[in-house]
Amino acid sequence: MSLPKILIADDNQANCELLEAYLDDLDCDVAIAVDGRDTLDKIASFQPDLLLLDIMMPKLNGFEVCKKIKEDPTTKRIMVLMVTALNELGDIERAVAAGTDDFLSKPVQRVELMKRVENMLRLKDVEDEVERLRRYIEGMEDSDGTPPDATGRS
Repeated sequence: MSLPKILIADDNQANCELLEAYLDDLDCDVAIAVDGRDTLDKIASFQPDLLLLDIMMPKLNGFEVCKKIKEDPTTKRIMVLMVTALNELGDIERAVAAGTDDFLSKPVQRVELMKRVENMLRLKDVEDEVERLRRYIEGMEDSDGTPPDATGRS
């Protein structure tokens, strides 16, 4: 099984370095994106399981990036954790409307980040397994749409 991939998207290098250091104890591959457009490019090439997404970024903000990811069938299953200094109720509502899976306010606490990342990666694994099983069952159905019985016969 391959290592989980986490993309950190933040235009502040110090924030990227801090998040990367916090994730150092996890067995995962980490990549960095520096703005909204770079984030979309890195998603296409790196194909992360989880995106740690800042909201206030140049070119495209986090809300716009999240909306694009969640509207695209090829990327909609990427888990998105918005990490931002914005913490007004309206910001949280906009993040949820954009499709974020979770929301974490800065300054980020290491233990809280680690627990959320671990939980989100575990959830992603479960969702991936459900998707694999769904495809397997669809492949087992015969032409009339009836699944095989317990003996494997239609």
